[in-house]
Amino acid sequence: MNYMPGTASLIEEIDKKQLVMLRDGRILIGYLRSVDQFANLVLHKTVERVHVGSMYGDIPRGIFVIRGENVVLLGEVDIEHEERKDLEKVSIEKILEAKSKLQEEKQEKEKTKFKAMKERGLMPTVEQSDDM
Repeated sequence: MNYMPGTASLIEEIDKKQLVMLRDGRILIGYLRSVDQFANLVLHKTVERVHVGSMYGDIPRGIFVIRGENVVLLGEVDIEHEERKDLEKVSIEKILEAKSKLQEEKQEKEKTKFKAMKERGLMPTVEQSDDM
């Protein structure tokens, strides 16, 4: 294997199944079809994998164009070991419902934390910032 600098090394990964993690935390899995000098990627037969606890679900996304600056991680998926025994695959509806519930719980926890900190004087209030 010859070493190629920069994004040229991704040419060897074309037509292989890849996992891509984006800056916003989404995980995409698909077949790498194209790459350019800016590391922009084109994935084919793409699914967005959503994890909640010990469950996961795949949302079909089709052809996906990804701007290179949004890629955090790119790696080949080992087809033989793709199915994990410790995770349960569930329907799209179930995983989206679980994700929504988890987000609501996080928001409620943040509100409670913010309120407790404000009561203890650890967070500036609007009145305090006006006096400065």
